[in-house]
Amino acid sequence: MSLPPIVVFDLDGTLAETAPDIMRTLNVILEQEGLAALPVERARELVGAGARALIERGFKVSGRPLDPEKLEQLFQEFLTIYAGGTANHSYVHDGVVAALDALAADGFVFAVCTNKPILHTKLFLDAVGLTERFAAIAGRDSFPFFKPDPRHLTQTIAQAGADPARAVMIGDSRTDVDTARAAGIPVVCVPFGYTDVPVEALAPDLVIQHFDELPQAVRRLTSGEPALATHS
Repeated sequence: MSLPPIVVFDLDGTLAETAPDIMRTLNVILEQEGLAALPVERARELVGAGARALIERGFKVSGRPLDPEKLEQLFQEFLTIYAGGTANHSYVHDGVVAALDALAADGFVFAVCTNKPILHTKLFLDAVGLTERFAAIAGRDSFPFFKPDPRHLTQTIAQAGADPARAVMIGDSRTDVDTARAAGIPVVCVPFGYTDVPVEALAPDLVIQHFDELPQAVRRLTSGEPALATHS
């Protein structure tokens, strides 16, 4: 019996708008250290490289140096605080559930491949009722490697029991594009996620403006039609 095709999703900024709770947690850390809170709008430039980098960037914006020992202490505090509320103000993007339904009807299975710690990933997906939709869920600490290492993606696909030759990655950043390219897997980007440059500049195979466009994009990329285009 042949393996099913698969769509693999990044989480933060791709499947969901998670910046409100990530930035809320960062601001708890900053304020307890006597620094000013940052607006959630700064998430586009700060979020996306993991919690350690987020804390470092938050302190850099605030103009205070941060030594490695202090960073590690604040990182552990961040993980604890964030675990207490991953979905208080965060939400799944409009159209995601309908897109999953449409692609499932075509025989696709789904996975999440994210650099978010697996604890927080599962807490969020449980909170929004999506956990059961995914054949595999892999976080930053699920394997000895993580994005942009292509093995994070290929091992997630293997864990889902799916066909890597009929896989598509959905992401929002350079990390996702680089990971998919290194794995030899086509990649669709959304423009409303967490990236320091427009996703079009990263040259994904396709860019969609809304999840309503995802089923058609995935069908195109798994049917052998030419990609290297964008939807507007």
